[in-house]
Amino acid sequence: MKILITGGAGFLGYHIARFFDKQKVATTLLDLHDVDKKEYPGIRHITRGDIRDSYLMKEITKDMDVVIHTAAALPLAPPQEIHDVNVNGTRRVLRAALQNKVKRVIYISSTAVYGVPKIHPIDESAPMVGVGPYGESKIMAEKVCQKYIKKGLNITIIRPKTFIGTGRLGVFEILFDWVHDNKKIPMIGAGTNRYQLLEVEDLVHAIWKFCNAPQHARYNDTFNIGAERFGMIRDDLEAFFAAVGSASHIMPIPAWLIKKPLQALEALHLSPLYQWVYDTADKDSFVSIEKIHKTIDWKPRYSNTEALIRSYRWYQKHYSDIKAKGAGITHTVGWKQGALALAKRFL
Repeated sequence: MKILITGGAGFLGYHIARFFDKQKVATTLLDLHDVDKKEYPGIRHITRGDIRDSYLMKEITKDMDVVIHTAAALPLAPPQEIHDVNVNGTRRVLRAALQNKVKRVIYISSTAVYGVPKIHPIDESAPMVGVGPYGESKIMAEKVCQKYIKKGLNITIIRPKTFIGTGRLGVFEILFDWVHDNKKIPMIGAGTNRYQLLEVEDLVHAIWKFCNAPQHARYNDTFNIGAERFGMIRDDLEAFFAAVGSASHIMPIPAWLIKKPLQALEALHLSPLYQWVYDTADKDSFVSIEKIHKTIDWKPRYSNTEALIRSYRWYQKHYSDIKAKGAGITHTVGWKQGALALAKRFL
């Protein structure tokens, strides 16, 4: 089996590549950014390039059995770039895969396509209502996938909950930084809502199972994926603080009091928290995983709290290196805290 991973230098791409290397699978990585080859000791084929490059995609997908499409512009990128990469880039990946008769494409979407739903658990038939440029782009990219399924390309669409694990930074680096320094953790709302996460190893395992599934129309479908064990967000966080020995504790703030200021700070580019994050922070947010369980017999190993602990333990071990890297806009570096850094001083 020959596998192409787009976005191979990203957080998810890294974990997929490492796992597939252990399975002795011939894996090729493609990313717009440089890949640290020391982090991928068993991967021989690494290409720097853009999924929006039609010629490159046609060449690199030749003889591939599976394309795992993880490449995406994340929410902190400019809106035009988000649309161009996530929609137009996906279209070029799928066109090349169809031309080269790739057996299956696995497209990594997002539960951000559901917006802020009122009915839980969310199943795959729930309405798609994008919040912000990122959520909207994922909806449009899924529609492109559906068009290519009709053209005869086998595509599995996975909608993961927010996934974390070793090496995950991004917005979680802000939480980990505050926990490391034993700060109070401001919480939008009372924290009595249930908010589902996902350990990246569980996501990789599901991807692996789809790669090995037979060529059948039942896999040309959309599948939610998330943790099975999770509770109220305040309980999961307090259990996490206790497990890692932090003196941090949550500090509830009424949602009506804090959301407008956060919206203003986002508009002024003074906060890394984008609309979907603060819109859903005080709401229930969990999906049904019944469909994926029945289809490929997949079940997650890790709970919310266990996933947070595993991520934070890695953060502690690499703290000095992480701080030396500086900030960025991907999941593999910390994000600038902006006005939150000022708030941290008083907590």
